[in-house]
Amino acid sequence: MNAASLPSTAFVNGPRISRLLAALVLVAVLVLPGRAFAHAALVATDPADGAVLTQSPARFSLTFSEPVSPLVLTLVRPDGSQLALTSFRLKDQTVEIDNPETLKSGTHVLSWRVVSVDGHPVGGSALFSIGAPSAAPVAGEAVDWTLRAAIWAAKLFLYAGLFLGVGGAFALAWLADDRRCGQRFVASALLLGLVGAPVSLGLQGLDGLGAPLARFAAPTVWKTALETSFVWTVLIGLIALGLGLLSLAGPPSLRKLSASAALLGVGAALAASGHASAAEPLWLTRPLVFAHSAAIAFWVGALAPLGLALRQQPADARAFLGRFSRAILPVVAVLAASGIVLAIIQVRQPAALVHTAYGRLLLLKLALLLFLFTLAAVNRWTLTAPAKAGDTEVQRRMVRSIGIEMLIALAIFGVAAGWRFTPPPRALAIAAAQPVSIHIHTLKAMADLSITPGHAGEVAASMMIMTGDFGPLDAKQVTLVLSKPDSGIESIKRPATKPGDGTWRIDNLVIPLPGRWNARLDILVSDFEVVKIEAPIEIRSE
Repeated sequence: MNAASLPSTAFVNGPRISRLLAALVLVAVLVLPGRAFAHAALVATDPADGAVLTQSPARFSLTFSEPVSPLVLTLVRPDGSQLALTSFRLKDQTVEIDNPETLKSGTHVLSWRVVSVDGHPVGGSALFSIGAPSAAPVAGEAVDWTLRAAIWAAKLFLYAGLFLGVGGAFALAWLADDRRCGQRFVASALLLGLVGAPVSLGLQGLDGLGAPLARFAAPTVWKTALETSFVWTVLIGLIALGLGLLSLAGPPSLRKLSASAALLGVGAALAASGHASAAEPLWLTRPLVFAHSAAIAFWVGALAPLGLALRQQPADARAFLGRFSRAILPVVAVLAASGIVLAIIQVRQPAALVHTAYGRLLLLKLALLLFLFTLAAVNRWTLTAPAKAGDTEVQRRMVRSIGIEMLIALAIFGVAAGWRFTPPPRALAIAAAQPVSIHIHTLKAMADLSITPGHAGEVAASMMIMTGDFGPLDAKQVTLVLSKPDSGIESIKRPATKPGDGTWRIDNLVIPLPGRWNARLDILVSDFEVVKIEAPIEIRSE
């Protein structure tokens, strides 16, 4: 339908209110946690995934593309028993984990679950063997679809409260001359949000620990949830929902002020966590998320009260319709402009719209928005004037149209809630630019091999060569040999150069395919001795 810039005199109730609203905006945009968020991705493990070691390592390490906080670290032994890893240290983007026991021969699984600073839990596993590989538990984690459905539904309840409830309270206070048509609907939406907000927080804790729904009330689940940035969204959202209820039931002198503060709270809550508000540059994305969310609440929140007013009190609803019609154009402009910029930041390349789950959900949302904007344009420029003039048939058509807009808006909320499970292409691109690294350790020699970026295509390889007891190794020549027998690719040999910084390097190396490659280093120690060490390395796709 249409949505709104309020009459300029409506907001000027004195310097006290102006100063308060300005302070709320500053708090919403500037006082939220200030770290540079991004969706974390695993860059390297030590031991490397698939490595075969001659002896038990004293420690493990996990290196991510961004800083993380560990939730659960577990070592699965060859017999399937589990060992909780509770002693660890955080060093920049690396989690260093102490190994509390001497590992026996066979294949072990290092399972990890961490939370990135954008509030989203990430998990995975890496396999390594002592002595020789053996049958091992399957690496990776099964998707708990029941938990995912609960997370999606709770997020939908939260969106309903913030957008339909708070937005509806704002419309009743500012656009409807404080008339009560639609108040029961708005109050119901606010109550849904009050239920959905804490439930969403608890489910965040469950998802962070990879725990089932049965453990929802466990103290560790809530402790984990409170350590994520999503707690800010919930806390600010609860305040906004409470202010929305106050604007409905409180004294008339506070209704407009409470509704205005609640609308600002919607923007602040959704700017506090999530993929969009975590993208760099934060000085741009956070205000855009704030404006985008507040505009959605203003537009969508006004629909139900306006439709009910047109159906139940059409004569009194004309002024409401007129204010909404005048206000909608600048609000939609803000909504569209902020959404376009955020989408460009998140998607980066048009191909990602098709090749990623995030992009496909965005295309679905854009299709729904196109339908919604078309319907709103028809209402704004075709139906509004005769409806304001008292044409009852047009008023009935507009009520039906508003109902359709509401259904489309709910579908858009459902699509947006699905983004909770899909990292944006921006985050995938950050991870793809990271190197992949392996540590090869034998009695005669050891090496740290890094390939940057860690995906198929043109890359650079860097190698640090040492003796088996961590001493310097004066190698005369180093050759990297890559092979992938499962794809019919035999040895690709590339000599390395020594630039003078203690490493060996190969530039303009082309790795044609992603997947697991065998990396071998032929180290010429003397004219009569060549030491060969090797290990698998996982190369990502583009």
